[in-house]
Amino acid sequence: MSGTAFLEAIIDGILTGGVYALMAAGLTLIFGVMDIINIAQGIMVILGAYLSLELSVHFGIGLLPGLLITVPLMFCLGVAIEFFFMRRLHDEDRTKMSILVTYAVAIVIEGILTATFGVNYQQLSASYVNSSVYVFGFYLPDIYLIGFGMAIALLVGLYYMLYRTKFGRAVRASLQNRTAADLIGIDVNRVRTISVGIGVGVTAIAGVFFGATNAFNPNSGYDLISRLLAIVILGGMGSIAGAMGAAVFILVINDVVAAWWSPTWAPIVYFVALVVVLSIRPQGLFGRAAVRTQ
Repeated sequence: MSGTAFLEAIIDGILTGGVYALMAAGLTLIFGVMDIINIAQGIMVILGAYLSLELSVHFGIGLLPGLLITVPLMFCLGVAIEFFFMRRLHDEDRTKMSILVTYAVAIVIEGILTATFGVNYQQLSASYVNSSVYVFGFYLPDIYLIGFGMAIALLVGLYYMLYRTKFGRAVRASLQNRTAADLIGIDVNRVRTISVGIGVGVTAIAGVFFGATNAFNPNSGYDLISRLLAIVILGGMGSIAGAMGAAVFILVINDVVAAWWSPTWAPIVYFVALVVVLSIRPQGLFGRAAVRTQ
C-alpha cells in the first residue's frame, strides 16, 4: 500500500470515527445515567436516515435543514420509550432487562420500516454528498468533513452540558448516587427522561451522515449496533470522551486494514483489538472504576 493510500485510510477513519462517536455518545449517555444498554440505538440511526429521506424526497427539505424536524421527533421518541418502557424496569435487574426491552423496541421499529419502505437499499443525496475537496493528493468528500465538524461540535456541547450546567450536575449526581440525588431535591426521573431523549435525539444527526455515506435498509441496524457497542465498551461505559477516542481508534484500524489487507477482515481485526485492549485495561481506554451506589 502506498503512503498516500495509507494516509487516506487514516484520514477517512478519523472523519468516519467522528460520526460513529456521535452515535456512541448517545448510547453511552443513556447507559451512564440509567444503566440501560440500548440495543435499539442502531435501528434508531437508520430510522433517522429514513426520516431525512422522506423529508428530502417528498417535501423537498434538505438533509441539514431537515434536522430541525428530525432531531425533535427522535428526542420525543426517546422520551416516550423511557416513560413507557424503561421507567418500569426495577433497579436490581435494570441492565439485564433493558437488553430485552430495547431489543423488542428495535424489532418493532424494524418491522414498521420494512412494511413502509421495503428491504431495498436507499442512500441519501445532496449536492455536498457528491462533492469533494482535493487534499494531500486525494479527494475528501465534503459530507465527511461536514459530518466530522458537526460531530465534534455536538460532542463538545454534550461535554459542556454534563460538566458546566446545572442539568449536567444533576445528571452526574444521579449517576453517582441516585438515592442521595433524590434526597437533595433532584428529580431523577426527569433527568433520566431528558437524558434518554438526548441520547436518541442525536441519532437523527448521525442518521443523516450515515445514510449519506452508506447504503442502508431496515436490517442495517444490526451491524451498526455491534460496532457501537464495541466503541462504547472500548472507550469506557459512560465516557463521552471515551466514545470519541474509541470510535476514531476503531475506524482508523478498520480503514487501514481494509486498504492494506482486505475489507473482509477489517471488522474482525478491530474486534480483536477490542479484546486485546480490554484484557490489559478492563474498564476501557477512558473508563473508571465504578463509584455508583443506589
